[in-house]
Amino acid sequence: MRILLVEDDTLLGDGVRVGLKQAGFAIDWVQDGLAAKLALETEPYALMVLDIGLPKLSGLDVLKWLRERHLNVPVLILTARDTVADRVAGLNAGADDYLIKPFDLDELIARLNALLRRSAGQVALILQHGEIELTPSTHQVSKNGQAIELSAREFTLLHELLLHVGRVQSREQLEQHLYGWGEEVESNSVEVHIHHLRKKLGVELIRTLRGVGYVIDKVDGKS
Repeated sequence: MRILLVEDDTLLGDGVRVGLKQAGFAIDWVQDGLAAKLALETEPYALMVLDIGLPKLSGLDVLKWLRERHLNVPVLILTARDTVADRVAGLNAGADDYLIKPFDLDELIARLNALLRRSAGQVALILQHGEIELTPSTHQVSKNGQAIELSAREFTLLHELLLHVGRVQSREQLEQHLYGWGEEVESNSVEVHIHHLRKKLGVELIRTLRGVGYVIDKVDGKS
């Protein structure tokens, strides 16, 4: 999943970027409000982690601008402002969640996974498709109850396809979820990850529509 991180504290921002990348997210990190607007205008994001006290344009102004444009990117506010009035202002401006600094990285990841589930219309903590189960909070995948080891990008790719069962996604769309700014994307990277997933989980799991993209089909009308 591709996330926009908007945080002007260099030390904190770099720590969050590294932690979320290790958790399987693709991260684009900017350090002021105007850069955040530009990123949102040019790139698709599954989530945004937004600080409030930003240079050039405040986080609340970025959030208000986002919602005025009817962009439905889920937003988690990450800030040291911990008064009730501050939380109410952020939620009223269109935030979906609120986390106070200092915070635990595991809690941030759990909240982001919860936002992803809600935005995709998922309620269950585990994504299940036939004999395959995926648990976002622990990055575990199993088939017929047997644990399957996946790389971070294989997991992210499978997670994205399971969140949108029955919906075809192009190679370009999947690349956007796998790679952040500055990360080199090999021309056949998605195909390689798909090949590995098929070897580990079954060749029938992911269907290729040549010239269009990839899809995990519904099972008997269900995901």
